[in-house]
Amino acid sequence: MAIHAPLLGRYGYFRDELYFLDCGRHLDWGYVDHAPLIGLVAKGALLLGGSLPSLRIFPALAGAGLVALAVLLSRRLGGGAFAQLLAGLAVLLSPVQLLMSSVMTMNAFEPLFWAGAALALVRLVETEDGRWWLAFGALGGAGLMNKHSTVFFLAAVAAGVVLTPMRRWLGTRWPWLGAGLALLIFLPNVVWQAQRDFPTIEDLRNVARIGKNVVLGPFDFVAQQVLLQHPLLLPVWLAGLLWLLLSREGTWRFLGIGFLVFFTLHFALHAKNYYLAPFYPILFAAGGVAWEAGLAKGRATRGRAGPKVVLASVLLAAGLAVAPTVLPLLPPESLLAYGRAIGVVPPRTEVGHEGPLPQVWGDQFGWPELVAEVARVWNGLTPEERARAGIFANNYGEAGAINLFGPRHGLPPALSAHQTHFFWGPRGFSGDVLVVLQSSREGLERRCTSVEEAGRHSHPWGMAEENGIIWVCRGLQTPLPELWPQLKKWN
Repeated sequence: MAIHAPLLGRYGYFRDELYFLDCGRHLDWGYVDHAPLIGLVAKGALLLGGSLPSLRIFPALAGAGLVALAVLLSRRLGGGAFAQLLAGLAVLLSPVQLLMSSVMTMNAFEPLFWAGAALALVRLVETEDGRWWLAFGALGGAGLMNKHSTVFFLAAVAAGVVLTPMRRWLGTRWPWLGAGLALLIFLPNVVWQAQRDFPTIEDLRNVARIGKNVVLGPFDFVAQQVLLQHPLLLPVWLAGLLWLLLSREGTWRFLGIGFLVFFTLHFALHAKNYYLAPFYPILFAAGGVAWEAGLAKGRATRGRAGPKVVLASVLLAAGLAVAPTVLPLLPPESLLAYGRAIGVVPPRTEVGHEGPLPQVWGDQFGWPELVAEVARVWNGLTPEERARAGIFANNYGEAGAINLFGPRHGLPPALSAHQTHFFWGPRGFSGDVLVVLQSSREGLERRCTSVEEAGRHSHPWGMAEENGIIWVCRGLQTPLPELWPQLKKWN
């Protein structure tokens, strides 16, 4: 929290944060491209005023909670003070964990649920109390309500249980009750999906069909795991993985096998590089125990504090050196220069996004300026036109920006058919006059009687796709409610 608190208001709203705020304004049991919990968190931010600090305090708290959970998990795995320190320090300094806990997305909360679920199983082993399966199920269900990819974590851990002596529990009622509890918690989202013909599956198919995400080969996939967690933290999490796999009597082997299954699944499915990030805090917790035990056994290090101090100091220095590339500490030009100076360039995860900054930063610039330019175009309409005009945004970032910053300019809520905005519909607009963002003249001329270039937005640090023309479309040839199904954009 000491790291994140001063930075809560830096840069601007991330594209996805703007969308989640809209989801918070339309609370539901599901959304096209994500699970429902993030909408509830966004609603909390709106109740606090909807400012950037009120939004980002939630991921910052999740990040702090994850550090605490890693420390506790390391302790429960048998680690002493140094093991706990090393586990917490590794989670704190992991670049991807720092980044995830600085932006309000599902990714900030996902590792919290997974580490908590792992802790429940560790307590199960410690106490032989089957009721810990209920805690595991509750956290698994809540994790699914946060992000659907939790299903891969649960499947991987289940495989670890089946392939190790932990499978003896399958002959009792407790794991099945835990699974039932997880399903019960997740059921509202399943019902929501079923009532709408599973839009999330359609969305995922579209993503695969258009080749949206960067596909990595074996070497790059492994290399980016090392880079995202920080190269100097490789000995910590790798030692943790080996310690879990080789633990005495196979006590913790189910977690090690779970990670191997999880890794294999994600590689086979061409997952984004950061999708594996929520599992690493578990490995860091085990890595702290492994390093503590190794230093205690070594002749040159046994009973000496010096090697521990050196190890912790080196990790701290290396982590702090990379932190400015994953936290909004520097102005954009300095961020780029610093990244080049230390040789750190964040890898791309999507094919189509271009800009001077990495996407996670570029998507935080230009939104207020875009809305101000839309307002200038809007005010250029006649009063009669404004009375019946709508603003159509072609992606949820634009729509969210208009809905957040637009009221101060007197703008109406945005219309959009992108992702869950599609379900919110045209809201009675006929489309007779539309201010349209991110479209081509040719595409609009096929649908409108007249098309006018009324404005142009450009921001030096924003994403290239947002730097474009703002159009006024008059005389939509097909009424908007009738045209709406054709505008659906799930990708």
